[in-house]
Amino acid sequence: MSHGHTHGHDHAHDHTHDHSLDQGDMAQVVDMSIPDKELSPAQVSRRGMFRRAGLLGAGITAAGVLGTQGQAAADSAKSYGRSNCEPKDGYLWLAGDHHIHTQHSSDGMYRVIDHVQHANAYGLDWMVITDHGSIAHAKIGVDKVNPDILAARKVIKDTLVFQGLEWNIPGAEHGTVFVAPGRNEVATLKEFENSFDGSVKNATSSTPQNEALAIAGLNFLADAVKRRRVDDALFLANHPARKGLDSPHEIRGWRDAQPTIAVGMEGAPGHQAAGIPKPQGPGSGRGFYDSSPSADSWPGYPLESYKTFGGFDWMTSTVGGLWDSLLAEGKTWWITANSDSHTVYQDASVRGPGSDFEANGRYNDPVYGGTPVPTQGDFWPGYYSRTHVGAANFGYGAIMDAMRAGRIWVDHGGLISGLIVRARTSDTRGVTLGGTLHVRKGSKVEISIEITLANRPNWANEIPTLARVDVIQGDVTGPASNKDTFTTPKTKVVKSYEVNKNTGTVRFTYQVGAVDRPIYVRLRGTDGNRSAQGLLGASVDPHGPAIDVFGDADPWHDLWFYSNPIWILPRR
Repeated sequence: MSHGHTHGHDHAHDHTHDHSLDQGDMAQVVDMSIPDKELSPAQVSRRGMFRRAGLLGAGITAAGVLGTQGQAAADSAKSYGRSNCEPKDGYLWLAGDHHIHTQHSSDGMYRVIDHVQHANAYGLDWMVITDHGSIAHAKIGVDKVNPDILAARKVIKDTLVFQGLEWNIPGAEHGTVFVAPGRNEVATLKEFENSFDGSVKNATSSTPQNEALAIAGLNFLADAVKRRRVDDALFLANHPARKGLDSPHEIRGWRDAQPTIAVGMEGAPGHQAAGIPKPQGPGSGRGFYDSSPSADSWPGYPLESYKTFGGFDWMTSTVGGLWDSLLAEGKTWWITANSDSHTVYQDASVRGPGSDFEANGRYNDPVYGGTPVPTQGDFWPGYYSRTHVGAANFGYGAIMDAMRAGRIWVDHGGLISGLIVRARTSDTRGVTLGGTLHVRKGSKVEISIEITLANRPNWANEIPTLARVDVIQGDVTGPASNKDTFTTPKTKVVKSYEVNKNTGTVRFTYQVGAVDRPIYVRLRGTDGNRSAQGLLGASVDPHGPAIDVFGDADPWHDLWFYSNPIWILPRR
């Protein structure tokens, strides 16, 4: 077990950091003859932003990136995005996390600024604050968290901070709901929570009426966008297999009702430190997947679905399983990976003393306690799990557009640093993740894969080695006759590439061949430390992720990445 993932008090609670820099400071930031160690913390942070954007070394000047002193963050952000388009295959690939809890959650602790500063330090470009839906949150918490988010946006300008909430989905599990920033973000979220949250409405049991209420909630969000009350809204299902509550027909129902709002699910849950063995860790399951079937669980799920595989949810990790059954229908349904950060492993903060959460809708500010807590199962945002989206620019709308389009890949523990994938014919540039390539029937198609390896230590002070990359291909067979279908017979691993490197860049080309039927392709990669035959047999998945050992699952030594799919459709 690596013990490199701890945090000191000074960094966790340094809230005086200001990212505004004057012209002289910026000149030093872009002068690469000055080493990082000679810069101020603010300058190092800004240089990191430019590195992620691919701007350094591209001939920028201090005047060119600084603009007018006091210029709005959105304006400076636009040039950040535009300048990085070409070097990253036409998109700015931005890392983020859409599932984070603060002192405004009944089981949370940290301030918004605590999470935002940590996320920024660990390289995240965007994040969503998602405090739990509850009576207290609906009444006052959703209002009280907003000023904290607005303040964080002003202090940390190179990490975009969305306001959302974790929806208690009526008749099901939890989900992230978030909206684009604007004058109606609080009012819209508040009305949504008061009208459609399962906990607030006493609608948590698995009944047809409650399932209908969930659909009504998604319709409300779609209407809010249609009427321009908010610029955009998205929903993603969180830890979908953890308690067996999200039935296949509910997932299909959400997506089919509002496919531009309900866009996906967590392919990997947060709480990844939960599997670290006692006494160093909680000794639970990764993601706190420690449940068994209940009266509200969908009875068709097998017992292994309540556990994770290589840290990923059973719905995603099973080749030919539930996720693939949706993709085989041609349904756009994307996966993400997030921290679900509540209380951080080995952090020594304690919840603010004298708090009255029910009365105030929040806990008092945390206090540094002095003794690290090994039973806490979370990591800071960006520390372990990352969701990478291919955005047209650095902006809130561009992030949401990218997520809706499925330009997403996810990784754990910094297994890789970059992923560019294209499906193409010999005479076309092709399409990237989430896209659909239309070709003449019989055309030869190839998948080009470019992977930037880890190249540097992760936060466990190890440079992960990518051992293998798997290409997974499936037939698109059309709508399932049974809405509770959770397997598809024509999806399997079709090609594996051995890598066994952790520095540099590797490239592969998978020859799909002549396409005579609709198909999709997705990718998966691993450090190779733990593998097992897939749940649907060796002919489908000869060496997939192994089921995580309850109470003994070091997350740092079982790393995977997953991409979202590309569809290839022949014309008649």
